[in-house]
Amino acid sequence: MPLWKVYHPAGAYTAEDKKSLSERLTGLYASIPIPKFYVVILFEEVAKDSCFVGGEPHNKFVRFKVEHIARTLPGPVIREWWVRTVDEIIAPFVKDRGFDWEVSIDETPFDLWSLQGEIPPPFESVAEKRWVKENKASAYTLAEKLPVSLSLTPGIADR
Repeated sequence: MPLWKVYHPAGAYTAEDKKSLSERLTGLYASIPIPKFYVVILFEEVAKDSCFVGGEPHNKFVRFKVEHIARTLPGPVIREWWVRTVDEIIAPFVKDRGFDWEVSIDETPFDLWSLQGEIPPPFESVAEKRWVKENKASAYTLAEKLPVSLSLTPGIADR
């Protein structure tokens, strides 16, 4: 899952703004593709005079704290591309509104994560493709852990 925590000044975003930003971010992850339900975004309002940058109050600051578990970003070129892409997506919600902002991304171990009691299936597996299609977590078989592109996938007829 990517978990996004968006710390923002109270009243900075309407419900429509939050929905729009969430849809844009979810679309980015869905393009990988990963299941849309992996993407969780929490908006947390920060009361006036409760955010300090460099020891000074800063009431026009937005902080994006991101945790990646479902995928990691391999190599410096892809990492830079991802950060720049994220900056483009969030720009209408920060830069274009006169906010200062910061984004940080942590990558945590995939094997320390579960959804609805299920360990997420491997990337590009039959089970993951089904999760993408159904947009929900569900039990899967050992055979469904195999890659979709494997020509000899026992017991799997639907690819």
